[in-house]
Amino acid sequence: MSTRPNVVVVLADDLGYSDLGCYGGEIETPNLDRLGRAGVRLGSFYNTARCSPSRASLLTGRDPHETGIGILTENDAPTGYPGTMSRDFATMAEHFKAAGYSTCLSGKWHLANDISSPNDAWPTRRGFDEFYGILMGADHYFHPLDLRRGEEKLESPTDGYYFTDAVSEHASDWVAGRGEDDPFFLYLAFTAPHWPLHAHPEDMERYAGVYERGWDRLRAERLERLQAEGLVGDEARLSERDPSQPAWDEVEETTWEASRMAAYAAMVTAMDRGIGRVLDTIEARGELDDTIVVFLADNGGCAETPGEAAKFRFRNRTELPDGRSIRIGNTHDIPPGGPDTWTAYGPAWANLSNSPFRLYKRWTHEGGIASPFVVHWPAGGLADGSVVHRPFQLTDVLPTLLEAGGLPSAGGRGVSMLDTLRGGTAGADHTLFWEHIGNCAVREGDWKLVREAEQPWELYDLATDRSELDDLAAEHPERVEALAAAWQEWADGAGVLPWPVHQSPWDPETDLHRHRPTVREHEEATR
Repeated sequence: MSTRPNVVVVLADDLGYSDLGCYGGEIETPNLDRLGRAGVRLGSFYNTARCSPSRASLLTGRDPHETGIGILTENDAPTGYPGTMSRDFATMAEHFKAAGYSTCLSGKWHLANDISSPNDAWPTRRGFDEFYGILMGADHYFHPLDLRRGEEKLESPTDGYYFTDAVSEHASDWVAGRGEDDPFFLYLAFTAPHWPLHAHPEDMERYAGVYERGWDRLRAERLERLQAEGLVGDEARLSERDPSQPAWDEVEETTWEASRMAAYAAMVTAMDRGIGRVLDTIEARGELDDTIVVFLADNGGCAETPGEAAKFRFRNRTELPDGRSIRIGNTHDIPPGGPDTWTAYGPAWANLSNSPFRLYKRWTHEGGIASPFVVHWPAGGLADGSVVHRPFQLTDVLPTLLEAGGLPSAGGRGVSMLDTLRGGTAGADHTLFWEHIGNCAVREGDWKLVREAEQPWELYDLATDRSELDDLAAEHPERVEALAAAWQEWADGAGVLPWPVHQSPWDPETDLHRHRPTVREHEEATR
């Protein structure tokens, strides 16, 4: 058996901070709960607010703008971001492959703007020996159209297929086929629980009645469990319900609303079951103790309500192989979950996913960037059930894994978390930075400066106000000025383009990614 640890990085798509059981959620996630409570959990780990930028940052250890992916994978060059991952920085897979590891990606890529012709931004050209999954951002779970093995496009599966199960099975089979002296790096990148809401009926049945209690009560319960788990303290008060959403007792179609969250929860449970399958395979090989398993999410819960524009952008068919039309929309006459639907769970349930925080995916407030982060590695001293509160972000993951594997540093501003994860105090706190579609933030110690696009800076002391409810900008103008200057210096160095950057020629009425009103705009429009 190799003396080098295996490495497994598991990434969820559009999962909120408090969705996992070990992060206060009511969703059934026994495998991740076992890892989290036996390993190490981070209470203040951050992603980069959106899918493609987070994936680029995770894999390269660099800020996403440096990699060419500042927004998504649309090519906005020459005045905007090219939207495809640059070869200037090696990926995690390339680092481990150079060190003799076998490498595999099972799941979603979403780092290339050309997904029709093999090119240098495809996973097969970026260090992965094997790839099974999709290149785009989302696809049909039961009948994906962009499914690939390596660089070969596969026929769309018919009955009995479910993407979450398939990528888990592929990952498990790949691990089972490794030789004893063959260390491996597995990147298991789920699309779950990203819309569309497609779930096994039996998984949805697990949640019969659970969500009839409503988002208001469930948000409060999640906060209580988060505090009981030691992930947050009294500094994390429950933010107000999204002002654009009704109180639960004002909702008319409660059964339909509850079914949306039940479908979402079922997707998370299916993902957890798949992770358990991979863990069981590693354990059967006698290698779980010396396998570094990391789990995290690419952004906060998603408040998008995609319709026709989303379906065509993600190249999904208008009907199923049996001729049934796909029903698109987020109205009570379209029950979520089945293969003939295309729905999302909406802002109110995303608000639950991000409890106790406010705002969502795309924003750099806590609701958009706070992520569960679980790491388990008994042989490496990461198995004591501790909770770490020192803040880290995606740029710190690659340095951590390279140090754990005894590999050379990759450079960049990220720092290794390894000593901190083991209970040490080595290294000073480092400043964290974010920018996405004009939403900006910087965190230095417990102070966080944040703003929505084209809005004034807000200042929060996260030691006493983790939920960002009391804006202290007016009381500390000198701190605002200093942190804003630090943010600008970082932005200039990282290649952040002024917002708004060049816009792709999409209809602004249907572009779900760049034209959703901010909470402040919604409040003004509904006064």
